[in-house]
Amino acid sequence: MAVVERGRRLLGRLALVLLVLGMAGAGVWSLSTSFVPEASPVTTEIPALQVPAAQVEPGAVAPVQVQDVPKPQGAAGTDPLTAWAGRVSAVTGVPARALMAYGNAELVLRSTTPGCHLSWATLAGIGRIESNHGQFGGAQLGADGRPSKPIVGVPLDGSVGVQRIADTDGGRYDGDASLDRAVGPMQFIPSTWNKWASDGNGDGRGDPQQIDDAALGAARYLCVGGRDMGSPQGWWAGVLSYNNSVPYGQKVFGLADGYARAAQKA
Repeated sequence: MAVVERGRRLLGRLALVLLVLGMAGAGVWSLSTSFVPEASPVTTEIPALQVPAAQVEPGAVAPVQVQDVPKPQGAAGTDPLTAWAGRVSAVTGVPARALMAYGNAELVLRSTTPGCHLSWATLAGIGRIESNHGQFGGAQLGADGRPSKPIVGVPLDGSVGVQRIADTDGGRYDGDASLDRAVGPMQFIPSTWNKWASDGNGDGRGDPQQIDDAALGAARYLCVGGRDMGSPQGWWAGVLSYNNSVPYGQKVFGLADGYARAAQKA
């Protein structure tokens, strides 16, 4: 009888395993947007610099008067952020120019919104999913932080899996005067960019196609309302506000965690 009972328990466990595997194969995981892990992704320190945020009029694409943002100088006149980005790029595969943008955004928020605790790695996770760090569709990210060809998403026409959003910018950002499309390396909807336009490279422009600007705009968006991106609850609330999808959040989590762990070896 003991053998029979052990056999029944074994079969019960096997049935449970098969049920779980079957649900996974069908893409059916019992998760909701309230799911919160026990920790936020691993984070790492980047050079302890203070980078001021340049002022830009929301939605501005023409140059405006701003003060020059001084570049921090390290030993022998080197830029510590550039050096850091080069080291981290070698172990993560993320383009160094994109890492400079993500790192700069973290440093700006560290200065302006220290309670947010936003990590460059989270921005890198989002940037990888949204545009492969500004390389979507074969684009190359230039030294000026702009892709070699504009990154413009599909028309938001209400088709399957796509929200319908009528034009809000007259085609100013996305070239479409009938419907909105997400634009740039961080894939901002034009109306959202109008609210969170940022100048990350200090040229007096808020350009969603320029990765320094886009990364800083995304960072400010994630940190809104006093959110603490260093806590599990705050991190998930921020990422789900960017895209209200648990699978999306899980992908960002895995990428951000992987990038930060790899960076520890740099």
